[in-house]
Amino acid sequence: MRLNEALDQIRPIDESIAEQSRKKWLTVAKPLFSLGRLEELITQIAAISGDVKAPCDKKALVIMCADNGVVDEGVTQCGRDITAMVTENFIKRAASVCIMAERAGCDLFPVDIGVERDVEGVTKKAEKVMYGTWDMVKGPAMTRESAERAIEIGINKVSDLKKAGYDLIATGEMGIGNTTTTAAVLSVLLGADPELVTGRGAGISSDGMKRKVAAVKKAIYVNRPDADDPVDVLSKVGGLDIAGLCGVFIGGAGFRVPVIIDGVISAAAALCAYRMRSDVIGYMIPSHRSKEPAFDMAFSELGLNSYIDCGMFLGEGSGAVALMPLIDMAAGVYREMQTFGSWDREGYKILE
Repeated sequence: MRLNEALDQIRPIDESIAEQSRKKWLTVAKPLFSLGRLEELITQIAAISGDVKAPCDKKALVIMCADNGVVDEGVTQCGRDITAMVTENFIKRAASVCIMAERAGCDLFPVDIGVERDVEGVTKKAEKVMYGTWDMVKGPAMTRESAERAIEIGINKVSDLKKAGYDLIATGEMGIGNTTTTAAVLSVLLGADPELVTGRGAGISSDGMKRKVAAVKKAIYVNRPDADDPVDVLSKVGGLDIAGLCGVFIGGAGFRVPVIIDGVISAAAALCAYRMRSDVIGYMIPSHRSKEPAFDMAFSELGLNSYIDCGMFLGEGSGAVALMPLIDMAAGVYREMQTFGSWDREGYKILE
């Protein structure tokens, strides 16, 4: 599916189903609203799917993997070769998120959308846009056509997963240098000073941090991305992983599948999607609060609040996967708990 087609089919979530879900919660034999925000989370999933049962049992994690040319500017602690190594680990059960996903009952779908070399068992010709982006300090990171193709790969990944019966999708990424591209994207979209939105990522020295901020500033100056055109921003100062995840959020809204935001990179992709079509917000589920400085700014713009705050900054979709057991527990209470009617007892009342 093309980008414009996907955007055209997005509609708001089903408020009539949401209201049915809220009424169902009132019948569950427990104190009213005692699961707090988790109750509204299950209601959101019901409204997204159009099914008051809130299907969320078959879970997937889509991990967009790509390299970034800006690494040549000395903005990271390690080289681009790590991207391919970790991408390989996703299918070897050798990455952190693999263990977490197994415990959460979540299937992994790594996508080589732009790793600098092919990765056995992962790379598919139809999903690979480039062998890494160009250095955005010296010019655009990619063409507009490449950015759109990456977005469409994300959209179509959701379509495939929906056809395969998946109810819930988490977003993850792997790409050395992608906190630098994320800082650039968010600096443009939020109109924020690069120094305010640039963090240390996986960890760099103070000198490296200076190079990172300078790279973000120069990339924006050289490319002059249009803040009113997210595709232009992604193509000039973004990354293929961010563009691919942007497509996953658009696909979630287009195909009525809830999509969980992970950390700051995923949040940047979510903001790009939101700027293209605001109704996508109803299909997004926040997970954890990232330590990266731009995260709170992005979430403020999206009007979202995280469910988890553990100081995590692992990436790979780990925060999104960490929310899944909470969703399972809340959904279990919602579907399986006895009702006051089954007890032949009057339920709690909403008091003034």
